[in-house]
Amino acid sequence: MSFRPLHDRVLVKRIESSEKTPGGIIIPDTAKEKPVEGEVVAVGPGVPDENGKLRALDVKVGDRVLFGKWSGTEVKLDNGDFLVMKESDIFGIF
Repeated sequence: MSFRPLHDRVLVKRIESSEKTPGGIIIPDTAKEKPVEGEVVAVGPGVPDENGKLRALDVKVGDRVLFGKWSGTEVKLDNGDFLVMKESDIFGIF
């Protein structure tokens, strides 16, 4: 893939949730909620601080992250659907 996010943006691939509940009930596609977990695929170089030095991002490629249900912008690239979001939209790293 030849996509590189700019500044403090991150490219995330959603991790699909299980199709069954712990009790064994199968959830139909229409009742599923959007996953709020994903894997970081690419990160931007960072943002400049007050002195002009580049501050690197806290997340890195391969991190499994938790983000808001409506965070980011959905994009279609060569090999699938991804989200582009700011690092501040990410709640935490697993």
